[in-house]
Amino acid sequence: MKIIGRKEEIAMMESYIQDDKAHLVAVIGRRRVGKTFLIREVYKKFKVFEMTGLKGADLRSQLTNFTLQMNAYFGNGNQFEQPDSWLLAFNLLSNEIQKQENSTKRVLFFDEVPWIAGKKSGFTEALAHWWNNWASQQNIVVVLCGSAASWMLEHVVNAKGGLHNRITKLITLLPFNLEETKLFLKAKNIEISDYQIIQLYMAIGGIPHYLEQIQKGKSAAQNIQEMCFDKDGVLRNEFENLYPALFDNAGNHIKIIKALSSKSKGFERQEILDTTGISDGGTFSKILSELESSGFITTNLPLENKKKETLYRLTDEYSLFYLSFIEGLKAPAKDEWMRISQEQKYKIWCGYAFENLCMKHSDKIKNALGISGVQTSINSYLHKKSDVFNKGFQIDLLIDRKDDVINICEMKFYATEFTISADYAKNLRTKKEGLKIVTDTKKMVHLTLITTYGVTNNKHKLDLVDNDFTIGIFFD
Repeated sequence: MKIIGRKEEIAMMESYIQDDKAHLVAVIGRRRVGKTFLIREVYKKFKVFEMTGLKGADLRSQLTNFTLQMNAYFGNGNQFEQPDSWLLAFNLLSNEIQKQENSTKRVLFFDEVPWIAGKKSGFTEALAHWWNNWASQQNIVVVLCGSAASWMLEHVVNAKGGLHNRITKLITLLPFNLEETKLFLKAKNIEISDYQIIQLYMAIGGIPHYLEQIQKGKSAAQNIQEMCFDKDGVLRNEFENLYPALFDNAGNHIKIIKALSSKSKGFERQEILDTTGISDGGTFSKILSELESSGFITTNLPLENKKKETLYRLTDEYSLFYLSFIEGLKAPAKDEWMRISQEQKYKIWCGYAFENLCMKHSDKIKNALGISGVQTSINSYLHKKSDVFNKGFQIDLLIDRKDDVINICEMKFYATEFTISADYAKNLRTKKEGLKIVTDTKKMVHLTLITTYGVTNNKHKLDLVDNDFTIGIFFD
């Protein structure tokens, strides 16, 4: 399969082939997001060596693995003797590379580096010595890749030893957006409606490996049932492996994720601390940063930029879906998802999941508004009843624009055209008028609705709605 999306990453990676400088590139991202596939495809004509670490293996086994790869790439019938250390291993690698024609770029790829660099293995020290004293002077690209984001950030990207400030570029590979997801499915000859793609996306997200499991000729509901609820479904127990594979001592990461899953509107920092019992401090801040950089949570800054009121939301689709519907199910029936999807709990979850989806695709909303070139900030707003305005209201997504407009975005996921009722119209007026009064803004406040199939043309829509978009904007 050809590479879907990843245009910025590909352009950056290809630029390192065009010059005659050495580059040290770090690629991180959650497991199953397609890191290895991307690196192999972009550099397949230039790769002269590749090694993937062995999970849980000792130094001897990792060096055996290295030797086997040396034999595969440089052996030519000869067998290399296994080195006793990583210093000797890198020296052996240098000797073989020097024998090659050096007028063209050569790429060396070390995959799952955190597995290679076990405790007291000497790998990172040897790597730093090799890079500083030899590799950095060669016409090569060295790619270091790993799913364990916290390890990669601490020991490679932000290293304080020999690798300090040596990384040319950090590439954080995120899941596909909706447009890329549709292209991926099309490449698999799967043609389904945008509505069904969104149903799938809200459950499993844009992880290529998850999307690979979708079967042609089956509905979104059938695919979700088989992947997430059948006894041998590939995503039935994925949550248990997901966070430990990414983060060292993942217990607190999971505590935060579970806490955030319990409140759709998000938690402020202190609320997370109170709910989880985790101590405040640098370690807690680091965990939040790791979860955000890996795409699991999103921070929503309030309009006035008061950092203490920043809201943290769980925006990883699969985690939210798992904690809402799969966790605790011992022996789900074959029609479990069909049953669940008829319940009120599912409708409530859909509302939250669709809000998250819209927030993640705010760039598409900006395109639809025709303001791609306008400087904006994406914010939330929470007002508690006060003397200034005696009604409380919350806005999950607003776009504060430099052209003196604020867009309040309301998101509704319905199986049919959405109709604004009298009660909902009253709620919308409260938000629109309240925002003007409380913030004392001089900007125009526009109301933007994003729905599945559009909004019924009744008096409330004509009176209140400035922009009305359907899910089609996410696939352009």
